[in-house]
Amino acid sequence: MWWKRKKKTESADVPSWPNREVSLHEVRDALRAFSDHLPQGVEMGTVINHDLTLNHELLAPYLKAVPTNTFYMSKETYELFEEKDYDLAVELDLIQQAVDKYIMQTKELPVIEGDPYRKVSFYKLESHHLLPERPNRDYFITEEEHMVTYKKR
Repeated sequence: MWWKRKKKTESADVPSWPNREVSLHEVRDALRAFSDHLPQGVEMGTVINHDLTLNHELLAPYLKAVPTNTFYMSKETYELFEEKDYDLAVELDLIQQAVDKYIMQTKELPVIEGDPYRKVSFYKLESHHLLPERPNRDYFITEEEHMVTYKKR
């Protein structure tokens, strides 16, 4: 009368990917392929874990491997970083959030007036209590979509 249920086993259809170190270029290519296959309404952010690491399960089919090295991605700008640049990824998200809030509050960009590179004015962000502390590097606002970058253009 009592039947034992068969335990679910790993499906033979799900490949087991080897663990290996992957390059930044390989991860960029995998992210591009991943985003090309996303269903409509699903955002790229699904591949980013809470701690800004990448979800290896989602990327493994595109890399044909599970990365042994760690990569981080900004949730705000979707910029990819190697493990050594983790602090930059976190800071970039913080600055982008502060810039977005500043724009919502004031309807203007928080840039240093007259700066040809559109350098972010930390003073303006601090005066609106949007930055907990001043970063040690400069950030700039791009023309397209007001995205923050650490690269002078």
